[in-house]
Amino acid sequence: MVKAIRKEFNEGFTEEKYQSYLDELHGLHPGQLDFRVAETGIFCDKDFTNKMLSACEAIVDVILEPSFKEQSTRAIPANVHVPGQEGIPNFIAFDFGICENEQGGLEPQLIEMQGFPTLFAYQAWHSKTMKKHFPLPPNYDSYLNGFNEESYYKLLKEIIIGDHAPEQVILLEIFPRNQKTRIDFFVTEDALGIKMVCLTELIRKGNKLFYLLDGKETEIKRIYNRVIFDDLQQQTAEVQEKGKLLLDELDVEWVPHPNWFYRISKYTLPFIEHPYVPPTRFLNDVKELPEDLDQYVLKPLFSFAGQGVVIDVTKEDIENVKDPENWILQKKVKYADIIETPGEPAKAEIRIFYFWKDGEPRPVATHNLARLSKGKMIGVRYNKDKTWVGGSIAFFEQ
Repeated sequence: MVKAIRKEFNEGFTEEKYQSYLDELHGLHPGQLDFRVAETGIFCDKDFTNKMLSACEAIVDVILEPSFKEQSTRAIPANVHVPGQEGIPNFIAFDFGICENEQGGLEPQLIEMQGFPTLFAYQAWHSKTMKKHFPLPPNYDSYLNGFNEESYYKLLKEIIIGDHAPEQVILLEIFPRNQKTRIDFFVTEDALGIKMVCLTELIRKGNKLFYLLDGKETEIKRIYNRVIFDDLQQQTAEVQEKGKLLLDELDVEWVPHPNWFYRISKYTLPFIEHPYVPPTRFLNDVKELPEDLDQYVLKPLFSFAGQGVVIDVTKEDIENVKDPENWILQKKVKYADIIETPGEPAKAEIRIFYFWKDGEPRPVATHNLARLSKGKMIGVRYNKDKTWVGGSIAFFEQ
């Protein structure tokens, strides 16, 4: 995005450098990095960075409003409402597309947000590795608000482990060693000293949970939750039955509580008014369809990984929706073909990480991930057999 830096990076790029970079990323936990890594990072100047953070802070203000919990109650489907103290949303991720506005300039536009973790541990390792293998501008960094690798991991550890012994805190997921994002789970184990545990491995005794650590039953005091209920509902009947225990009153702390996945999500978008948040409405609130319906995107509230999204919306698509209260109609944004590559230019998204430690008045922006795409949508399935696409990282002018 910063032309001089892009030019210098591209001119200095070699396949040998890229392969060396990949070798180190894959070498940390061989066989566990299961998604494509892009050949380049993204370079954001202060103006673009501040625009993204402006939108994030405005949304945080909405989340902090006393009425937010009541407004977002309907966001949680009754069949996946998890009891227990919700606390605060310890982690929030904001996804921005790098978009072209009507004047032909660049601006961020919020695509989605989630009150849920993402590749927090892996991305710190990723940025460190990219810095090692590619010449990057000295006044650009992947961290925000003065964080560095040490202070970032320190805060992550404080939030996830809290006052507990690491062996009594687990990373909970469904078949974690089979997930495409499993590299993050392995790096989390390395960085925090906690174990990844499959939902099917939980042992319940009354309202307490245990897992086997070196063959010994160990009580779980705190769960770093990575279970997405949409994913759980795609599993076998046996696994779904096991998952029902999460819906009971349990003597555990959650970080974050599963209900935040729904409270801070696509459901929140209609409550936000900001220049860098596309106008969004619940479908059941749309009394008259816009004339330029093709300039909107139709999204189901309760899905993940882009499933069910209708890009080229028609009147028939709207009429076929049986539960309009569970859908949103969002103004389409125009991704910019902004990342120059040896072939066709790439589009990009940047995900800003916010961490919120118990006792602090509000969350703080810490780090990021990025994704490059040459397909119609961001994601692996739209970028098969392409280069200069995949997982990446943004570096911000300091």
